[in-house]
Order: sequence, then structure tokens, then C-alpha cells
Amino acid sequence: MSLAPHTALPAASRLIASLPQAVVLLEPGLRIASLNPAAEQFFGQSLRLLVGTPLQDILSFSDRRLRNRLDDYETPVSAREVMVTLKGKGVRRLDINVAPVADTPGWQVLTIHDNTATEALGDDSGGPDNAVLRGPEIMAHEIKNPLAGIRGAAQLLARKVEDKDRALTELITLEVDRIANLIDQMQKLSRRTTAPVEACNLHEAARRALDVLSAANGEAPPRAKLVEEFDPSLPSVLGSPDALVQVIINLIANALEACGSEEAPRVSIRTRFASGLQLHTSDSGEPVRLPVELRVTDNGPGVDPAMRDHIFEPFVTTKKSGQGLGLPLVRKLVRDMNGRITHERDEEGGLTHFRVHLPLARETRGRTSRRRPAA
Repeated sequence: MSLAPHTALPAASRLIASLPQAVVLLEPGLRIASLNPAAEQFFGQSLRLLVGTPLQDILSFSDRRLRNRLDDYETPVSAREVMVTLKGKGVRRLDINVAPVADTPGWQVLTIHDNTATEALGDDSGGPDNAVLRGPEIMAHEIKNPLAGIRGAAQLLARKVEDKDRALTELITLEVDRIANLIDQMQKLSRRTTAPVEACNLHEAARRALDVLSAANGEAPPRAKLVEEFDPSLPSVLGSPDALVQVIINLIANALEACGSEEAPRVSIRTRFASGLQLHTSDSGEPVRLPVELRVTDNGPGVDPAMRDHIFEPFVTTKKSGQGLGLPLVRKLVRDMNGRITHERDEEGGLTHFRVHLPLARETRGRTSRRRPAA
């Protein structure tokens, strides 16, 4: 690529600041001298706080040989799938590259790519996960009693209750219809089809999910404090209204259960615009942005570190009576909407985050008509 004669090259510092990868400048002694905004986000700390900090104080390598290689500042180092412990955020799987700075002895440039998030945002492999999510297990997990009986009982109750209570019977009927519709879709889906999507109001889905959970709790007040942090300016997302409700119900229900034993249990649901995230779809190869984030957070003890890389796999559960199908179903519903879901543990803050990223309806509506069946 050539530049016009009068086009000025941008400064190197501006180019590095624009990179999506974390870039860290290390001075002699492996102390942090500078870093770009992506690195600040990766470490969860600002440049001002990190300058002068020894790298090993915030990033410890499980392989001592790799740590020793970094001391040899004259030799480039490239390592993939390295397990490290990030201060306050637990174990991460990283790709790292370290290179000496030319004509500056002792100085090195470290670049970091976090594979932990990439794996969770990756494409479906079309492997056995999808196969086990299409069958009687889903129905057994999502409904415990015959839907027809529940719907009929709700209709009978609606004739006898007072007007102020009729909204609850209508909610029961709507939920039975929604679950029945989800099951119909699951039964009709084959390995080469995906559920239909449309423009959806994310906050309407969240409000309906909260109403369902509130109704299920009955008159007993929830023990956990439920905090809502909604951005009312968010545009419509591309998705399935019923699937969104199901996703949010499952995530909040799991969060409430996870922090139930805490002294002051707290669950928050937040929506925001996260402009940087992109996904390269497997059907068209075109980049699709996933700028809308729904985050469900709890202050429970978190998932066993040995299981964190497997929580979206079928039959993986820490519950004594659990079937291990809730989170795999959530992941499938999210991916059917061209979205992605990730899990993150903040050890320092004592918080567990589940983040759902979704595309905007106005940006992807034209692409949905050209979508080929998913492999």
C-alpha cells in the first residue's frame, strides 16, 4: 500500500494504541514501562498504576523455563497456549510474543493474545455438543410437568381469581406457550438449520425474564439483592425474543443459586454498548460486529477452576441434582442468534461474570437473508 505524497505517517505510539492486542513495553528487569489501552483492559489496571511494576507481580507463568527465557532479553520468544495466572483474574490461556527493542539493550516488547475469551467466542464445531442438545434431555431439563395441564389449570384459575391477580394467570399461559414454542423449534432443528431471528428489544426480554423469576418466587422476597443496570439507549438486537428470555432466565437463576450461601448475596444484570467486539462468521466470512453486551454478575464463590473451561459442555455441573444442560442450552440459543457467550471470574473482586454479546438488527438484517445453513 502506497501513501499519497503529502500524507503524513501516524506516530508509532498512536499505531500501537490502536492495536486490539495487548502490547507491553518492558524495561530492564522485566518491569512495565508502558502499555497500550488493550493491555490496560487485559490487566484491569491503568497505565499509571502499572508503570514500574515487575511483570511477575501481575502475570505468573506456570512454565518456569518460559520465565527464564524472558530474562534473556536478546532472544525473541514466541509461545502458544501458555497457562498463566493473572492477578485478580485467575488462570488464563495465552499466546505471547516477546522481542528485543532494537539498539536498546534490556528493553523488550511483549504482546499478549488471550485465548480464554477467544475459545468461548469461537464458532461451533458442529460436534457432539449439538447432538446431545437436541432430544428428550432438553425437554426434561426445561419442563418438569405436562405443559397442557399447566396451561389448562391457568385458564381455569383465570375465571375464578380477581382482576388484580389475573395478570399472573396470563403470565403462566404466556410462559407455557413460549416453552412449548421453544421445544417445537428444538424438535424441528436439524444439524444444518438455525432458529429464525428478528429485531428484538433486549430490555423487553430482560424485563419479561425478571417477571417470570419474580412470579416463580411467589410471595417470598428473594434473598439476593437484584440490581438492574440497563442502558435505555441501546438499539434493537438481532435475535429470537423467546430465546432471549430463556437465556436471561437461565443465567439469572444460576447466579441467584450460585450466591445463595453468601452473607449478602447480590446479582446484577447490565446492558451496555461494547463497540470493539467482532466475529468472523463461518457462513459468509464477513465480519459481524457484536456490540451489544448483556452481563449477569453474582458474588458467589464461582466455578471450580478445574471446570471453568468446560462449563458450556453438556453434563458438566457442580450441582448435586443438576443435569448439566442449562449452560450448553444457553450457548446454543445464543449462537443461533449469531451471538457469543463468555464466562469470566474476577478473583480480586469476588465476582463471576457471564457476558452475552449480540449483533445489531440494523447491521445484520441484510445478511440474514443470505445465511446458509450452519454446518
